[in-house]
Amino acid sequence: NEKSLIDDWWEENKHIYDDPSPYEDYEPTRAGRAIQNFVDNHLSNWYVRLCRRRFWKGDYSEDKVAAYQTLYYCLASVAQLAAPIAPFFMDKLYIDLSASNDDVAQSSVHLSDFPEINKDVIDKELESRMQIAQDVSSMVLSLRKKEGIKVRQPLSKIMIPVINESFRKQLEAVEGLILSELNIKQLEYIDGSSDIFVKTIKPNFKVLGPKYGKHMKEIAQKLIELKKEDIETLETENTYELTIGGERVVIDLEDVEISSGDVPGWLVCNLGAITVALDVNITAELREEGIARDLVNKIQNLRKEKKFEVTDKIVLQIGSDEKLNSAIQNNLNYICAETLAVSLEISEQIKDENQLEINDELIALVAIAKAKEATKS
Repeated sequence: NEKSLIDDWWEENKHIYDDPSPYEDYEPTRAGRAIQNFVDNHLSNWYVRLCRRRFWKGDYSEDKVAAYQTLYYCLASVAQLAAPIAPFFMDKLYIDLSASNDDVAQSSVHLSDFPEINKDVIDKELESRMQIAQDVSSMVLSLRKKEGIKVRQPLSKIMIPVINESFRKQLEAVEGLILSELNIKQLEYIDGSSDIFVKTIKPNFKVLGPKYGKHMKEIAQKLIELKKEDIETLETENTYELTIGGERVVIDLEDVEISSGDVPGWLVCNLGAITVALDVNITAELREEGIARDLVNKIQNLRKEKKFEVTDKIVLQIGSDEKLNSAIQNNLNYICAETLAVSLEISEQIKDENQLEINDELIALVAIAKAKEATKS
């Protein structure tokens, strides 16, 4: 089966934690923390989040099967890695996973081989690209939180300055993942020499202190006085030469902290050499799409409350509301596709209504029924 970029990354990433040394050194806490970081930050909050739509698809396409296969092998690896410190639970997990896999002969995780590190499968370039995607996503999510804009509210654009062609290619390779995860319409690449971002530089005293203790004041002053072109040179070449007291001093990128000021109408965040600007202006069209996404979320929760199966088709009736009607009509196909609704009617009067709080200002009256039941009635 064909696998996506995220599957390829995950297949190799899971090997990073296949390290038996914490167990060999009798340090179960270190092993547990590594596994926890692996499951929380990479499996749950990254892979599963990015693959939500792949799991949700109704048809068993190659892409959906590939997503489930990747998740299966990763969960099986977690069970094997954590078996020494959580023997009973991991044995249960492994047996449940293996029950549907004829290729797995072991009846217990404790009879399986401990995963071995396979450095040959590690693609450093892929690792770098995916780390950039995670860093950018983390930065934009923090900006959304700061501004009080939830992820279900679409936004139009993010801007990222590209310091060199290599960085641009890495970003382009994961652009789709970033936009999908962040619910952003467009990623705009800004040339590093653009005047849109005003960059400032300051010494990283924790790093510079031990290296150039007696020259710290002079170096700090020289760094503050660097011009825009000098900062760009440091970013692109990772080093910059200064002359202090007749001596040549080489400044590395880790020796400084480079940041960009806010752009009018945008929020700006910096992380290492990466800068991201988020357009926080919400147009009427974007606001309606956000309402539609919130409505879908509430209907999905209603489906769960009524014990509907994931594959059940439904019919929807929604009470007419001036603030809601336009959002529904302009996003009708999206709402029906996401909720598996075969029909959606906006009505002045509905029976068996459910009050769904869309946001602080909007409540939707919704009636929901399985499609077959609605036909019978």
